[in-house]
Amino acid sequence: MTQPKTNHTPLAERMRPKTLSEVIGQQHVLGEGMALRIAFESGQPHSCILWGPPGVGKTTIARLMANAFDAQFITISATLGGVKDIREAVEQAQIWQGQGKRTIVFVDEVHRFNKAQQDAFLPHVESGLLTFIGATTENPSFEVNSALLSRAAVYVLQPLSPANLVEIITIAGELIASTAIEKIAIDKVAVDKLVAYADGDARRLLNTLENLYIAAEKEKILTITDAWLTQVLGERMRRYDKGGEQFYDTISALHKSVRGSDPDASLYWFVRMLDGGADPRYMARRLVRMASEDIGLADPRALSMALDAANTYERLGSPEGELALAQCVIYLAVAPKSNAVYKAFNAVKAHIKKDGTRPVPMHLRNAPTKLMKELDYGKGYRYAHDETDGFAAGEQYLPDGMKDALFYEPVERGLEIKIAEKLRTLKKLNANN
Repeated sequence: MTQPKTNHTPLAERMRPKTLSEVIGQQHVLGEGMALRIAFESGQPHSCILWGPPGVGKTTIARLMANAFDAQFITISATLGGVKDIREAVEQAQIWQGQGKRTIVFVDEVHRFNKAQQDAFLPHVESGLLTFIGATTENPSFEVNSALLSRAAVYVLQPLSPANLVEIITIAGELIASTAIEKIAIDKVAVDKLVAYADGDARRLLNTLENLYIAAEKEKILTITDAWLTQVLGERMRRYDKGGEQFYDTISALHKSVRGSDPDASLYWFVRMLDGGADPRYMARRLVRMASEDIGLADPRALSMALDAANTYERLGSPEGELALAQCVIYLAVAPKSNAVYKAFNAVKAHIKKDGTRPVPMHLRNAPTKLMKELDYGKGYRYAHDETDGFAAGEQYLPDGMKDALFYEPVERGLEIKIAEKLRTLKKLNANN
């Protein structure tokens, strides 16, 4: 009997692209004429941050950049490394610089480095000793120091599409078949379920696929079916059928159930997402958004409730902290609804974009110096606290020449009922002055 060829290198590593043309997905940055492709073709490396979810090609792109620029490549894991690793990387870069070689330092999960560790790269990036590439799954605006962020271009990578993942499965299947005794097929339903399970993560897909083929070979199974796939993966498949209900469809169902004031449906979709493996922190962020977008000033406590629930989860973690999020979901669902703030904010943005910049009226300007006072900065301003009922009736606060605007229109629900009454009263006072 012919013995199978052995290759102990993980499938995900064997599948790693060797050239830019082999990269699957990310065409919004790697396609012809796109930003990252132009950077590759420039011949001049630059520091950058690759921001995206797991398994979308951040490490691969960093390695390809090193190859494209004929640079030495150093990898540091921010989850395991520290100042010692940074110092050693700098020392090695100095040696290579003396040999006329470029150095790219790739920091995986850069958001896990603290401020001092991130700052340690700054002088060496500025001096040109090394090119810094950071990979992060978190928003770099919040997790990467502003000083380092200002010296690096940010490229946003997206989860791989179902079509991308199907293409990867096809290529991987051919690669595995080249070393197997028997060719193992995989039916379409099983492919769809694997794609849903991978959730845009190529590494997760390939690791799972490799384990499936190994198990199928041991059990002498020639076709991987949906039933066998579910049996092997078991609970790991969860009940998140992304083949029919995509992640964003489910969060949309949750959001619309909250907006529709249905606490039972809201709680159902919330738990469905947790059961499907959604990150509770992501859920918390969405609840904060709902509190502002759909409830707003009709019940200002909603935003506090959402923030408190997020903080409680951070303190307790799973599963205890999830109860606080569930409590928030129900509160948001039963709270009075208003999108008046949301509409007003968008209306003002649209108006300003169209209208352009108008000067601040002289009476509203600050006058901290004698010269500015002589130039009439702040002249005629009425201090509202000194006026009757703390309101300077008839005072103008919009720019000169701008027509009266009505951006914020409170609804007749919740606290906004009283807000609307107050605004009507103030409008009458203005009209009488």
